[in-house]
Amino acid sequence: MLDRLVGLAMLIVATTVFLYYTTWTLLMPFVDQGHPLHDFFPPRVWAIRIPVILILLASAVVGSFLSVVMIRSNRKKAAKARAVEAGKKKA
Repeated sequence: MLDRLVGLAMLIVATTVFLYYTTWTLLMPFVDQGHPLHDFFPPRVWAIRIPVILILLASAVVGSFLSVVMIRSNRKKAAKARAVEAGKKKA
């Protein structure tokens, strides 16, 4: 039951962010600059900057995770190879 609640919360958050961003980028350019609706949105330049920053941050996190996994995997393989070599020398 908790997983459905968390899933519903994630769906609501994603839908809200999508609707806000879509309104901001697609509808607000057609609204007059003096309209009070512009007070709810940051300047349009951030409509490009925010996704670029998020993509760079996400790729850095994914790249760091992959490098850590590859380094650990390589260490395990090296340790196994040393153990095999040590076993051959004893025999």
